[in-house]
Amino acid sequence: MAKNILHMLTPLKHMSPFDVNMAADAGYDVLATYTSVTPEEVRGLVQDAIFSRSPADAVRQGIFFAGKNAIAALDMMKTAENSLVPPFLVNLMADPAGSFTTAAGMVACAAKLLETKFQTTFKGKTVVIYGGTGVVAFSAAVIAAQEGAKVKLVGYDGTKRVGGIAADMKARFGVDVEPADGSSPEKNAALAIDAEVLFAAGPAGVQILDAEQVAAAKSLLIAADVNAVPPPGVHGVDVFANGDPLGFGQAVGLGALAIGNVKYQAQHRLLKRMITTSEPLVLDFRHAYDEARAFIG
Repeated sequence: MAKNILHMLTPLKHMSPFDVNMAADAGYDVLATYTSVTPEEVRGLVQDAIFSRSPADAVRQGIFFAGKNAIAALDMMKTAENSLVPPFLVNLMADPAGSFTTAAGMVACAAKLLETKFQTTFKGKTVVIYGGTGVVAFSAAVIAAQEGAKVKLVGYDGTKRVGGIAADMKARFGVDVEPADGSSPEKNAALAIDAEVLFAAGPAGVQILDAEQVAAAKSLLIAADVNAVPPPGVHGVDVFANGDPLGFGQAVGLGALAIGNVKYQAQHRLLKRMITTSEPLVLDFRHAYDEARAFIG
């Protein structure tokens, strides 16, 4: 019987040990890592892999795209998809820096809290995402927008870079995301005032909103923070929080470890899907979100 093989590609110097461990625990027989991979090398690597097996066994292998850039990983996966030659088809999955599954876990947990704590959904909600130039923010913004939210993507250095990212989201996924200026503490605080959901996906150990600024967000329902390094990105969000009151109005917190558990499960389930499928799969953060929602119910 053909072994289950996962080829793991990254443009970085090293492949993430986290992702290697996840793939091993999911049940792959063979893991092969390829580092410092350029976009131009993807086609050759993919075709070298697919033609080494009969079409019947091709689906017993997958190609995983890592790195630290959401757009680059999606582009590499698209190149791989275009390089496949039917009937030689393999599974493809992107999760750069674990960001796709982290974002999926965060948005899924927030959706669950909206339903259970507030009897509502993301539809029509104002969602403000700090750390807007990062990989987690990219995926979270698209997922929330696809769920019907009004998303503001905040750039710590102004709107130019997040504006370009928002335009890319529109081109790829047909969603409207508003770029927002978070270049000062005052501007960050002003954006929070009307927010109903806050996602803090900025650098670890950097507080974006202090207690006074959070207290001023009178419409706030949920504040989520993906970073476990103190201080929290949003004051009052404990790393274990999963719907715990923030102490300001009706708002509740969603912490990094609660999110991380769902992220782990989403990534594990996607890797298992590639091992057990009989049809080739192409998986990104949207599929991670489906798995995260299925896991938490």
